[in-house]
Amino acid sequence: MSITAASLYRDTGNFFRHQLITIVLMALLTSFISVLIGHGLTPDADQMSILNDGAASSATSLMEMVQNMSPEQQHVLLRASAAGTFAALVGNTLLLGGMLSLIPMVSAGQRVSALRAIGTSAPKLPGLLLLTFLMTLIIQLGFMVLVVPGVLLAITLSLSPMVLVNEKAGVFGAMRSSVRLAWKQMKLIAPAVILWIVAKLIVLLLASSMTVLPVNIASVVLNGISNLISAILIIYLSRLYMLLR
Repeated sequence: MSITAASLYRDTGNFFRHQLITIVLMALLTSFISVLIGHGLTPDADQMSILNDGAASSATSLMEMVQNMSPEQQHVLLRASAAGTFAALVGNTLLLGGMLSLIPMVSAGQRVSALRAIGTSAPKLPGLLLLTFLMTLIIQLGFMVLVVPGVLLAITLSLSPMVLVNEKAGVFGAMRSSVRLAWKQMKLIAPAVILWIVAKLIVLLLASSMTVLPVNIASVVLNGISNLISAILIIYLSRLYMLLR
């Protein structure tokens, strides 16, 4: 059977429309959890204020700023960066696990809530957490080299979660299988992933217009929108993988 982008977009739109409330609640719930973890692990305002002290505040580049920092400032910056990274990692993993549980359960005719979908995914979460961490690390390294390698890695690794969950493969086996599958389906996957990247960048740009809201509420809203975009991509890729099996 021939798989077309039009049919995939149509199937994705239909699923998203019929499960809109559940997906929105899942996006907001995972966003709230992510923000809560970040808030709990991030150094308090007094500790963060020391980052503005000394020569570091007048640095013209990130590298120069870090080099000009005192050991105490570097420790605070490291804690803040680690907290943000860990919070995002947990939130993304919960969203991924919840969506990958929601899709087959709904397809089987079951009525599923956001909480039930996330709870059902619990056995898969450790593997998805490791996979999400490795994918994020590899893709970010690709973007540090040049934009094109980062985009290419994001495309070729995009089916890894679906392989991990459905094929009971290991993390590295899932990544290898994803590269093989995605390379053959580049025309179907590349536009969707590139559109996802652009949409996420637009959400980042929206952050500057959310200054009227309290910081934590703005973070939940922006992360929720970002999660909603990711959920749409997960539906699209899951549908594609289902047809390829």
